[in-house]
Amino acid sequence: MKTKPTDALLEVLHRRSADKLLSVYMTAGFPRLDDTVADVHALAEAGIDFVEIGMPFSDPLADGPVIQQASSQALGNGMNLALLFDQLASFKGQMPIPAILMGYINPVLRFGVELFCQKAKAAGISGVILPDLPMREYLQGYREFFQSQGLHFIFLVTPTTPESRIRQIDEMSTAFIYAVGSSSTTGNRKNDLNREAYLQRLQAMNLQSPLVVGFGIKDSESLQQAWNYAKGGIVGTAYIQRRMAGQPSEAAVRSLLNQLGQTAGSETSPAALKQSDEGHLQNPLNSKLFIP
Repeated sequence: MKTKPTDALLEVLHRRSADKLLSVYMTAGFPRLDDTVADVHALAEAGIDFVEIGMPFSDPLADGPVIQQASSQALGNGMNLALLFDQLASFKGQMPIPAILMGYINPVLRFGVELFCQKAKAAGISGVILPDLPMREYLQGYREFFQSQGLHFIFLVTPTTPESRIRQIDEMSTAFIYAVGSSSTTGNRKNDLNREAYLQRLQAMNLQSPLVVGFGIKDSESLQQAWNYAKGGIVGTAYIQRRMAGQPSEAAVRSLLNQLGQTAGSETSPAALKQSDEGHLQNPLNSKLFIP
C-alpha cells in the first residue's frame, strides 16, 4: 500500500501564489563539512520556497565546473550519504523548508536504495532527483522503494525531450517536472537562444504537473523568464559561487536575492509571497500519490 508523500512540497507548489517560486541548490558539506545545516537554515530564513541539497559525487556529469568544484571539495571534506543523513537528523524529521535531495544514482546504489529512502523519509526529505537514473529503470526496479516512503521522484525534461516522453513523465510525476532550461551543463554562461521557445512549447502542452525551471537561472531576467512560463526557478551556481568566495550563508543568500531582483521587502520576494498566502493554502491532496 502506498503511503502519503511528505506534503510540505505539495503545499508550496499548490498555494495561491505558486507562480513565483524560488528554489536554491546547495552542496552538502560545502564549503566546510559542517555547513550543511547552516545553509538550510539561512535559505529558510530568507524565504526561499524549497531547497535542493546536492549529494556530492566524484563524476557529476550534468554539473558545470563551479558545482563540480564544490562537490569535489565536499568529498575532500569527508562528506558522504551516511554523514549527510546524520547532519539532517538534527532537524528531527521537520525540515524548516521543503527539501529535495539531488545527486547521482551510483552513491545511492552503494548506500542501498531501500535504506536511502528510509533515511530520507526519516530526515523529512520531500523528494529526490537522480538525473542519471532512466525512467524505465526507475519504474522497473526502484519506484516501490520511493513510494513506500512517500518520496516524490522528480523527473527532468530538456529542450531535446520529445513530446511523447514529456507526456509520459507528466503522467508519472507526483510533485513537479524539472525543466532543464539549457542543453548545456549547470552554470554555462552561453545564452540559449531557443530557451524561450522551449518554455513556450512546454507551457502550450498544458501539462497537469507544475513546471520548475533550472540550469541558467542567475539574474532577474532569467528568473522572470522562468516565472513567465513555469511555477518557479531554481538557482544553483550563483549561490555556490558566493559560498566559494567566502561569503557566509546568510550574506550569500542576501546577495543572491539582490542579484535576482528580489531584495528584502520586494512584493515578489519569496518571504513576501509566503506572508500573502498565510491561511490560504490550497488543498495539496490532489497529488497522484494520494489516490487511495
